[in-house]
Amino acid sequence: MERTPVNPVAWSQQMGFHQGEVVSGQERTLYISGQTAMSRDGRPEHEGDLAAQLALATDNLEAVLSEAGMTLANLIRLNVYTTDVDALFPHYGVLAGRLGAAGVAPTTTMLGVARLAIPGQMVELEGTAVA
Repeated sequence: MERTPVNPVAWSQQMGFHQGEVVSGQERTLYISGQTAMSRDGRPEHEGDLAAQLALATDNLEAVLSEAGMTLANLIRLNVYTTDVDALFPHYGVLAGRLGAAGVAPTTTMLGVARLAIPGQMVELEGTAVA
């Protein structure tokens, strides 16, 4: 797989994402459902703790990637949904750091939403990966 960043502006790279990416030579595409702070047995975790929810949602995202034989390095698109954008920003470095450690800066959209499907959940990560 070859990834070519498309950045008509440079500011987004400083925030850890590219404006676009051209992906060529991929063999498989994985569309990842929204991952939240749910335990392995389907119980919501860390109510009221956005930092812990973001960390567990990222763990769950990585678990789906791993099950498909991929890693964060294969992630080309990441959608971040949160019930509180302002509260998420101080903790976003945890996610950005894990992406940076994987050497990836996927195209990203962050959206503030009124609520998520599971009451008490504050952040949800949805992605697309290619290998």
